[in-house]
Amino acid sequence: MKQEAYIGNSKVWLITGAGRGMGVDIAKAALSAGHKVVATGRDTEKVAQAVGESADLLVVKLDITSAADAQSAVAAAMSRFGRIDVLVNNAANFYAGYFEELSPEQMEQQLSVSLLGPMSVTREVLPVMRSQRSGHIITISSTAGLIGFEFGTAYAASKFGLEGWMESLQVEVEPFGIHTTIRSARTRYG
Repeated sequence: MKQEAYIGNSKVWLITGAGRGMGVDIAKAALSAGHKVVATGRDTEKVAQAVGESADLLVVKLDITSAADAQSAVAAAMSRFGRIDVLVNNAANFYAGYFEELSPEQMEQQLSVSLLGPMSVTREVLPVMRSQRSGHIITISSTAGLIGFEFGTAYAASKFGLEGWMESLQVEVEPFGIHTTIRSARTRYG
């Protein structure tokens, strides 16, 4: 596709997990504010249906556990809009139960999606933001990343990890004009 010019205060947002919940809300709010949005998810039809239609919208498949998908999503964003100004790491999952009853596979899946996935997507976006000398990385966490809770060991472990990672990343990227924000989502999970 033809690359579009960066105009005025309009920013390009790349949002993970834009097929439901907060991801949809964030994508719609960014579009309403006049920004361009790359809305991602594992099911592009679901994302497109949830977010709606707009000339400023690009829907891209992104399973955040796939490094290849992360590379493709960033390449598609750059091809269409020529930059990425805001990354919103929103996609996550939730496994609950007694720790000893959660399978190793469930623990791995929790950490893969809710901790390693955002790291993978951020790793692909950072070179773009560094070359622009600007950007904002927003990661959605949870109060479970600050205070553990019963039956939430897997989820809390992933969110505590996000908190530490983002706090450490902030110092690394600030010299490049890149800002970071970690927000606790107030959901039924924390």
